[in-house]
Amino acid sequence: MSDTVHLSLAQVHDLAMRALIHNGMGEDHARAIAQVITQGQRDECHSHGLYRVLVCVGSLRSGKVSPVAQPTVSHPAPSIINIDAHRAYSLLALETGVPLLVEQARALGVAALVIRNCFHFSALWPEVEAIAAHGLVGMAMTPSHAWVAPHGGSKGVFGTNPLAFAWPRPGQEPFVFDFATSAIARGDIELHARQGKPIPLGWGLDAEGTPTTDAQAALGGAMQTFGGHKGSALAAMIELMAGALIGDMTSAQSLTFDGGAGATPCHGELLLAFDPKRFLGDDLEQGLQSAEQLFGAITQQGARLPSQRRFAARQRSERDGVFVDSQLIHDIEQLLV
Repeated sequence: MSDTVHLSLAQVHDLAMRALIHNGMGEDHARAIAQVITQGQRDECHSHGLYRVLVCVGSLRSGKVSPVAQPTVSHPAPSIINIDAHRAYSLLALETGVPLLVEQARALGVAALVIRNCFHFSALWPEVEAIAAHGLVGMAMTPSHAWVAPHGGSKGVFGTNPLAFAWPRPGQEPFVFDFATSAIARGDIELHARQGKPIPLGWGLDAEGTPTTDAQAALGGAMQTFGGHKGSALAAMIELMAGALIGDMTSAQSLTFDGGAGATPCHGELLLAFDPKRFLGDDLEQGLQSAEQLFGAITQQGARLPSQRRFAARQRSERDGVFVDSQLIHDIEQLLV
């Protein structure tokens, strides 16, 4: 068996769709999930690509996730859109909410989209890129499970707690960053464990709180924050903003809710959108030009902007397709038996 299998992006989407629907996922949810999985595989974010099909099906089989619940919308304030996912995956709720978020941001200058009671597995850059595609500045944040120790600690308190930001750039890809406040995404440690590869020091601690290069030991112990106390503080902020503030679970509460089922984390998500036209008015072009001068000052000295590697991978994948680990393809195909 070859180490990799060549697939078109259409084949990636079709494989994800078939595996999800075969295992009981409603077609509308499956389509929303398959689209984001395809985006992850396209951009060579392997821990958020087809690998997540296994995670989604495992969560479905746990009985925790609703495969068919439809999101419902409320407006607790003019600038706030609240969507209840009713214990389904977040992505159909996101599709429902983004147009409303854009509408309110354009009307008011700033708007927030709250997604509650959802299971969230995806990267956050698809969310903020979708906001930036409308010419808006976007931010997104979410907790997860309490897998990550605070700086100086040894037991999980925080989730991987990603934070994402996008700035629209007319005529070119937006300025985007999306990073976990943990040293690495948990999916990357899971992939290392799956492949029997060691992890770098600084990613995780074993069950005794000792730094480890053993991926399985880190999964059984605790992950570490990036940047020491700085990443720890950002992780705490996200627990507050995307947990306590929106009336949803913190990472510790989400892990307790899971009860050992091993499902995707259940919690909430907070997205913010800012309309540059409302902020800048007649000075819009000057503001956008100031941003371009900043980006130029970065790239002209040989540094790269975040997400440039992803955008380059995107162009390759759209042109040439993708190469996927053959064992992963085999494992997904087994879900269709």
